[in-house]
Amino acid sequence: MITVYIALGTNVGEREANLLQALQLLPESGVLVRRVSSIYETEPVDYLDQEWFLNAVLEAQTELDALDLLSALRLIEARMGSKKAFAKGPRKIDLDILLYGDETIDAPELQVPHPRMLERKFVLIPLAEIAPNLRHPSWKSGVAHLLAGSRDTSEVKKLHDAPRI
Repeated sequence: MITVYIALGTNVGEREANLLQALQLLPESGVLVRRVSSIYETEPVDYLDQEWFLNAVLEAQTELDALDLLSALRLIEARMGSKKAFAKGPRKIDLDILLYGDETIDAPELQVPHPRMLERKFVLIPLAEIAPNLRHPSWKSGVAHLLAGSRDTSEVKKLHDAPRI
């Protein structure tokens, strides 16, 4: 089993229900959820003309290799009817692999650590909540320290405590 961290985001439809549905579908796909952050309401980044997101981060364990995990997450997105009309645009559910153990992956379809995760408070805040001392070998420090030094000025508000899994 390998420990993975996955970001969840949604800004279309019943946002909280979307997050909960994704959490329920993960175990069927070989992803055993161990911890889930609180749910945060977050300002859009990059493409601003859209609804605010709900975001969370989870820690899980899986026996899937990284590309099979990516495929499993894409199948959950498709099963939930999520469609991205364009990059950074609205979506019913978005599931991104942030970390896959201590591995560094640079493939056309998958980059780990997620290439923009350290620039995004909507990822760093929930990740720091569940794993403040987490440190990938390619980072200079742990998540909490990286969050403290973040230059991201987007708004991130805690909406609810962690959902029960």
